[in-house]
Amino acid sequence: MSQTRRNSCRKNGRGERHISIRAVRRDPPDLRKLSRAVITLALAEAEAAKQAQVTEAATQDDAAAEVSDD
Repeated sequence: MSQTRRNSCRKNGRGERHISIRAVRRDPPDLRKLSRAVITLALAEAEAAKQAQVTEAATQDDAAAEVSDD
């Protein structure tokens, strides 16, 4: 019997996506695939920036609360 593989990299209940790109020369280039890859990367960067902004805001709020408690 074959075993099913499970993705061991899980974050917040969602599976993490891994993008791999292989160089295959095509004439003309597959613009649909290229555009999907660029969009996926842009969405990932936007999500990372949003998470960093939320983390930074929470840190600043905690620091302000500590100062007001003193």
